[in-house]
Amino acid sequence: MIEVTDRDSLDLRMSAAAQWAPLARFAVAEARLARWAAQRPLRRFGYEFLRFGVKQAWSCLFGFLMVALLIGTHFAYPRDVFLARYDFLFLAALAIQALLIATRFESLQEAKVILLFHLVGTIMEVFKTAVGSWVYPDPAFFRIGGVPLFTGFMYAAIGSYMMRAWMVFDFRFIGHPPVWTVAALAGAIYVNFFLHHYLWDLRILLFAATAALFARTWIYYRVHHSWRSMPLLLAALLAAIFIWFAENIGTFTRTWLYPNQLAVWSPVGAAKLGSWFLLQIVSYALVVSVKPPHAPDAGPLELSRERHRRRLENHSARVS
Repeated sequence: MIEVTDRDSLDLRMSAAAQWAPLARFAVAEARLARWAAQRPLRRFGYEFLRFGVKQAWSCLFGFLMVALLIGTHFAYPRDVFLARYDFLFLAALAIQALLIATRFESLQEAKVILLFHLVGTIMEVFKTAVGSWVYPDPAFFRIGGVPLFTGFMYAAIGSYMMRAWMVFDFRFIGHPPVWTVAALAGAIYVNFFLHHYLWDLRILLFAATAALFARTWIYYRVHHSWRSMPLLLAALLAAIFIWFAENIGTFTRTWLYPNQLAVWSPVGAAKLGSWFLLQIVSYALVVSVKPPHAPDAGPLELSRERHRRRLENHSARVS
């Protein structure tokens, strides 16, 4: 049992259920389920697997809503209304972002980092569309050049996921390189996205540098009352795969198109996984600049146990 100090009390309030009121009603039921699952190894595995999926879904909420908007507006948005589809997407994304902040799903610190993702992504979009890497085929009022402003929110969705996942999984690291080296690598990757149109494409060297820098880095994440771990490079690859799937949805719904998709849609090539993998490093550098990496320790595990103990005790007191 740990002694709960003022700092610990703050950490207890930072749980997902305490931070977002709609989840509070499920907190006690979840704590009781966890106590039941802990009695058998198979139950514990199933519970942690389910909990991992729920935490991932929770972290992906903003990205899921954006993808849902792409699909919904492709099939159901009328083409003859005064508000263009892209403008509707922009206003809807803006409203969702405001709602998440108002309901405390996202903190102001998270919103600032997400805004930085938005700016970094929009700058790259303006350049890439200008050189013909991809196009947005529909009209838009809210745009910069050939880039509708909603596109920045697609990059912001990546930032939202990373910031949210960092909190709900209590990320810790072993063998993490110095933050300045991650920033330098991210800067080189970002510059290469522009310069390879005019000079050499250094992508192979950047892959090698990424592998060398993070070869010994393991990410530790808390699903429940214990640490789980995987290589950070594997985590980045898995995230890139999910983004690649989302990109296929984006092109299938004709939200944006590559030159080879203008006449007939075809899936985005697997080679794009490499681009998204490298972009993950840029995204990670932005997050790690405000969330310094720490080694795994017992603190988050003890606080997790304390949260569950208090919920069960408070529930028992109310029932009795």
